[in-house]
Amino acid sequence: MSLNANAVRVAVTGAAYVAVPKSKLPADATSPWDAAFTDIGWVSDDGITESNSSDTSEIKGWQGGQTVRKVISSSEMTFQFTAIETSKTVLELYHKGSKVTTTSGKSVLAIKAPGPDRRCFGFDVIDGTSHIRIVIPDGEVTETGDITYKGDEAVAYELTVTAYPGADGTVAIKYSDDPAWGTTPAP
Repeated sequence: MSLNANAVRVAVTGAAYVAVPKSKLPADATSPWDAAFTDIGWVSDDGITESNSSDTSEIKGWQGGQTVRKVISSSEMTFQFTAIETSKTVLELYHKGSKVTTTSGKSVLAIKAPGPDRRCFGFDVIDGTSHIRIVIPDGEVTETGDITYKGDEAVAYELTVTAYPGADGTVAIKYSDDPAWGTTPAP
């Protein structure tokens, strides 16, 4: 057995980004993000959670009722994180379809019933000199958590982004400059 401790990664830091649909997407792990992307700001120390789920349907054979095949009937990729920096960007992500308007230094957020609000999203995950960049060409905030206003913790905005498939079925793209991505442990 060949073990490589140098290939163990920790998501030490990173960032979350959002842009309008069809924005210019990055093509590697470290180039600057296009000006259309806005850094969402501080994310809680829980980081970003990527989830992949799928449902399957079983096909049973007539002879004995045994499962002879499973077919994926649905799948979903989501990213969950909690923004702890209050900004126009975060408030409008959390309150889908609502806009912050500011006049003479005073802001108003008229909260509307949520509607469709598809955007591009991106995440940088950094461990020293190793970078992972996750790009979601077509995504949407599909779930939000409760906001708690309390004297001893940050006002936080829990967001779950669902990645939607493009014409070729791609829901997200991952780039990395990490040498471990291109190696296979020896048997």
